[in-house]
Amino acid sequence: RKSRTILTVLGVLIGCCSIVIMVSIGIGMKESQEAMLAEMGDLTIITVTPQQGGKGKTKLDDSAVKTFGHIANVEAVTPKLSLENYTFKLYAGINNRYVCQWSTVVGLDTAEISKMGYKLITGDGIEKSGDVLVGEYLAYNFADSMRPEGANTVDRWGGEFDASDKQQNIPAPYFDAVKTPLTLEVQTDKGKFTVQLSPVGGTKEDYAKGNETSEGIIMSLQDMQNIIDRAQGGNKKALSYSTVLVKVNDISKVAEAENEIKALGYNTSSMESIRKPMEKEARQKQLMLGGLGAISLFVAALGITNTMIMSISERTKEIGIMKSLGCYVNDIRFMFLSEAGAIGLIGGIVGCVVSLVVSIIINLVSIGGPPTPAGFVLAIVGGEGVSRISVIPPWLMLFAIVFSIAIGLGSGYYPANKAVQISALEAIKSE
Repeated sequence: RKSRTILTVLGVLIGCCSIVIMVSIGIGMKESQEAMLAEMGDLTIITVTPQQGGKGKTKLDDSAVKTFGHIANVEAVTPKLSLENYTFKLYAGINNRYVCQWSTVVGLDTAEISKMGYKLITGDGIEKSGDVLVGEYLAYNFADSMRPEGANTVDRWGGEFDASDKQQNIPAPYFDAVKTPLTLEVQTDKGKFTVQLSPVGGTKEDYAKGNETSEGIIMSLQDMQNIIDRAQGGNKKALSYSTVLVKVNDISKVAEAENEIKALGYNTSSMESIRKPMEKEARQKQLMLGGLGAISLFVAALGITNTMIMSISERTKEIGIMKSLGCYVNDIRFMFLSEAGAIGLIGGIVGCVVSLVVSIIINLVSIGGPPTPAGFVLAIVGGEGVSRISVIPPWLMLFAIVFSIAIGLGSGYYPANKAVQISALEAIKSE
């Protein structure tokens, strides 16, 4: 019966769609949570600090940095030195016309900067001593000493804002910090000294990395060590770092690496302590949503069973003829199981296609605006700054099809066994 079979397939289709859409919404929630956490900080970076404010027996020195580098799944390690314990100024322009009273100056291992996620928006990386990277908005921290107080700075927030609170027409600073040599003046107990800096690139603002990406300066670790040595004068001390950044190659390995670092006697912090509870909550919601969808598919399974039982009752005489002609019992069972499995397969495939279309429509509505080719791509694969409500990975579609087939075979098993148990003589007599 074509109409009955189509309705049964439709039931499987609806059940398959329910599972795929429900689980995809759970996966979309997880993706949104991870995107939110990524804005707060790199999920694969562990910040290591010494215990007891650096006064304990376990020092955070070069030896510790090497040890961290040998931990399994650690991709990169860099100490982070800063001039936070010293008073300093920055100068730029002819005759040091422009003055910066406050900034953040840090030293990093230049070989690990890109691995740590620091992004350049202009220029190149650090190659030699004296090269530095400047924050995206460092130039706005400078005041013009030739102008009167109160009118000697450029307010970078002085532009206009659009409906989405995105700033437009940002006023230009007095100079381009990437193309202008800088002078660092450090104040010590024994006087002042200056260091010439050559900007070679500008970093994209990322407060998760630190204020140095916005209004600061990044230099090589060696250059920072030389500056600190000069600031200490003749009282050169063994260098102990206040912070070390450890980059893990996979988000799932962060907890393992963090526990190993803690076992060495150091304090650690990462986004793992926030991510784990959120991931657990998302997994629970996925199971709940998937369970609701599975109910629809199990209801469809009853429809398959009903269809196959009705089919057997209508084809009883046909079964008897096949048996009397010598057809094997297993062949009859296989025929009915194949029909049940085919219903599950067709319903699963069509259900996945319909689910994909529904998922795209949901994501297009959430993105907003008229549908465009670029919008369709974002709705399907996502992109930076886009949070999809529904995410259908390939494994979910494959699982849905296999599950639909399994439901079909399971539902058809009882009718198939009932068919092979019918006596050939009684079946032939059946009308």
